[in-house]
Order: sequence, then C-alpha cells, then structure tokens
Amino acid sequence: MLVEPEIPQNTGNIARLAAATQSPLHLLGRLGFRIDERSVRRAGLDYWHLVTLEQQLDIAHFRHHHPNARLRLFSAVAPRSYLDADFRPGDALVFGKESVGLDPELLARMPDDVFGIPTLGPVRSLNLANAVSIVLYEALRQVGALASAAPG
Repeated sequence: MLVEPEIPQNTGNIARLAAATQSPLHLLGRLGFRIDERSVRRAGLDYWHLVTLEQQLDIAHFRHHHPNARLRLFSAVAPRSYLDADFRPGDALVFGKESVGLDPELLARMPDDVFGIPTLGPVRSLNLANAVSIVLYEALRQVGALASAAPG
C-alpha cells in the first residue's frame, strides 16, 4: 500500500513488482500523478492491466474495505528491522510518500507495527520502490509464497 505516492516512476516500478508477484497494489490518498488509461499508456506501462489495483481515500477507508488486514508500517525512523517482523497472509505493507514518509501520528498510534530497513552507510533511507521490493519479497518468503515460484 502506498500512501500519497508522489513520483510516478516509483509507483510504476512498484506496480510492475505487484504484477510479477501477484500482489494487490493499494493507492491511498492524493496521488502526485495521473493513472488514467491514457497516462499509463503514454508512460509505457504495458503491464498495468496485470495489476490488481485499488484506490481508497485513506487508511480508514482501506480498513473499512479490508477489516481483517493487519497493517505493517514502514518508516526510515523505525526502531525495529523488517527482518524482525512476522508476516502473515493478508498483511498490508504500508509505505508513505517519498518526501516525508508516513504520518508521525499514525506511527505513534501503532508503534508495535512499525519497521524499517537497516542501512549500513550514511544514507538515511532507500528509494521507495527498492524498499517495497525488499520488504515484499521477505513477506512472501515468510508466508511460503515463493516456494513454487520459478526464478525469472
């Protein structure tokens, strides 16, 4: 789930990842770009039709439509690593906008569900598309979804 993504290239890369892993892509809030058919076609996203896409106004609306989904929040300021997260089928992996991440109030309300990706160098955080890739593949590994997948 991407909350108010700002950079279309990141969302395009994440959409391709979603299609490749048969994972739904949820876009919440205001987008920093257009995803109508003409815009997607012009951007060369020929796999967009393979993406299971849902749009909601905000997390409250997402929860209304998916009441059993457990939210796993990701932030550059998280005290715990995504490697310490226990992922389950149906979890919603929540990433914030590129410029500021997730709302600090949301992170404060759900401290047990906030994780980050450790970095070894002086870089504060990773590119959004890279972060989603890292976490999604770990979640898929943990739930056994990769066991029958062919390397591609």
